[in-house]
Amino acid sequence: MATRDYFSTDYREARGKFRDAAARTGAALATFVNPKVKGPKGEELATDVARLGPRDASRLLVTVSATHGAEGFCGSGAQIGSFEAGLHRELPADTALVVVHAINPYGFAWIRRVTEDNVDLNRNYVNHAGALPTNPGYDELADAICPAEWEDAPLARARTRLEAYAKQHGPAALQFAVTAGQFTHADGVFFGGAAPTWSRETMLKILAEHAAGARRLALIDFHTGLGPWGYGEPIVTHGNGSPALARARQWYGDRITSTSLGNSTSADVRGDMLTGVEHRYGGVEVTGLAVEYGTLPLNQVMDAVRADNWLHHRGDLKSPLAKELKADMKERFFPAGDKWREMVWARADQTIGWALKGLAGG
Repeated sequence: MATRDYFSTDYREARGKFRDAAARTGAALATFVNPKVKGPKGEELATDVARLGPRDASRLLVTVSATHGAEGFCGSGAQIGSFEAGLHRELPADTALVVVHAINPYGFAWIRRVTEDNVDLNRNYVNHAGALPTNPGYDELADAICPAEWEDAPLARARTRLEAYAKQHGPAALQFAVTAGQFTHADGVFFGGAAPTWSRETMLKILAEHAAGARRLALIDFHTGLGPWGYGEPIVTHGNGSPALARARQWYGDRITSTSLGNSTSADVRGDMLTGVEHRYGGVEVTGLAVEYGTLPLNQVMDAVRADNWLHHRGDLKSPLAKELKADMKERFFPAGDKWREMVWARADQTIGWALKGLAGG
């Protein structure tokens, strides 16, 4: 199978390819159907999980796709590629592989970053019963980030306000204000939610089942939209000076970037999955990594996210403009052409290999 064939044009095709590829390896398959929503054509939306390796393995590698739904085209391709390339024949002793396909199936199917609740799943892993993180910058800019009208004049006014904020506080402060996560505007972007989402609850159920006996857990979460075109940036969220950060550097080398050190293309987000899992499994040696593949310039990516938010809250999903905006959204997170896909797979294959070697103690 050619590398391009690991990837799919929509959620339904990706799901079929994943299940077929997993079945050919002899993996045990499980399905978690989202009962709250259907796809654009009325199709069932589900997270599929494939497991390879001994049930009592003390070392566990978990890969995850579609934490941000529209980014699932990339992650799904990487996961299917791992099956087609014969990863199941290369697992070290006492090691299992758990592949979580489309943890946010709604976002994947509808080409959105968010869940059916308009929640950014990678901002949802907070304690909603406690004090939630604040983001004064987002509160100040909310109506400029998400204008009520998606037309030239209001967009120009919004752009002027955003540029003024960046000029006063710096571009990194603007990126933090927009993308770090917010818990005050349920109809906005990067909303962390008022409660745990179905996708978060499902992810924790999967880990409760598969990681119960593990002593060492490696987690790889595939993302797109930040950084140089086609480059897979290895991002860790472990705290500065922590054993986990030192371990990630040992496994993946000095190429890793860290949101806690401020050298990543990502803002230091609140409520991300890697940190949430690490905190929940305090008795397990957790080494988490987000592989972030660059696509197009950040302002273009953010404009697509803002437009998609406007479309689903105020626009007409059956209009010609909707078709245009959806095509734009897909391109911003899953660029056309074979070269980008080849770069995605090369880095995914490399990263999975490093993780397995690290788990084995190498």
